[in-house]
Amino acid sequence: MGMVWAKLVLEWQSGGPIMSELTVSRYEPSQAADWNAFVANSRNGTFLHDRRFMDYHADRFIDASLIVERSGKIIAVVPANRDGDKVVSHGGLTYGGMIAGKAMRTDLMLETFDALTDHLRCSKVAQFIYKPTPHFYHNAPLEEDLYALSRFGGRLLQTDASAAIPIPRRPKESQSRRQGAKRAAQAGITVTESQDWAAFWCILTGVLAERHNTTPTHSLAEIEGLVRAFPGRIRLFSALQDGHMLGGVVCFDCGRCIHVQYIAVGPGGREDGALDAIILHLIQDVFADRDWLDFGISTTDGGRNLNTGLAQQKEMFGARCVVYQRYIIDL
Repeated sequence: MGMVWAKLVLEWQSGGPIMSELTVSRYEPSQAADWNAFVANSRNGTFLHDRRFMDYHADRFIDASLIVERSGKIIAVVPANRDGDKVVSHGGLTYGGMIAGKAMRTDLMLETFDALTDHLRCSKVAQFIYKPTPHFYHNAPLEEDLYALSRFGGRLLQTDASAAIPIPRRPKESQSRRQGAKRAAQAGITVTESQDWAAFWCILTGVLAERHNTTPTHSLAEIEGLVRAFPGRIRLFSALQDGHMLGGVVCFDCGRCIHVQYIAVGPGGREDGALDAIILHLIQDVFADRDWLDFGISTTDGGRNLNTGLAQQKEMFGARCVVYQRYIIDL
């Protein structure tokens, strides 16, 4: 069992104020079921914070995740890994920070950060890199952690520009995007949900190698394993012409927000508007009842460089800038 840091906090009950114990402890694999149940009912967690998702790349990180409890009940979890004398929340995830439950309030968050930073200092941690979950992924507002960061010396380390469509109140897509979808229909291109991950991964791998000299974050085996672990959460939508896949879009269903994880369309599909057809189908039909569709970041080099062309392509679908941020606390 990892080291436990206990802190006393004041809690009001019917009989008056009593002292209630707040503890911070290292996550143990035996706690996976409790962790996952808490994340599923949290205010700002998504299935990416489920241990089944986090642990698919467990061999690449030294896990340093933390559980915060009050009177033996989980009130928050912190997905994290150790990197030398730093703790990062979590290096394998774009966002995370503190995943909190319905009982979290602003004053309790301050107490929690106090206990958390004390625990990290006692663990010989010099710096804590904190990546809050952006507001558009929240099931209910939870920005108490941003306030706590300002109180505990958190400094903004990095800002990346993403682009998200507010689906129910989205700006109208550009005429060129509508024309692209119309061109796709005239070319006999249809959009459908697909389970042919191997065919799409072939297209994706080729596009990334040719245009960006890189490879997918997930291998084909990894993505297929995650699809089995999270049925209905990771979905592939493809553009087909005469039964042949021209390209596709992989979506992570995070509840209120749909995250576009991968986009890849071959040369023929690009010319005939296959991507326009897929994206408009997603926002007009498949996910019309959701709040956000997030395309992901358009920045490189720690947010210092904006890929203007990529950002404009997303904005032409009605997306507007939202940000992912990282903070650092010196301990």
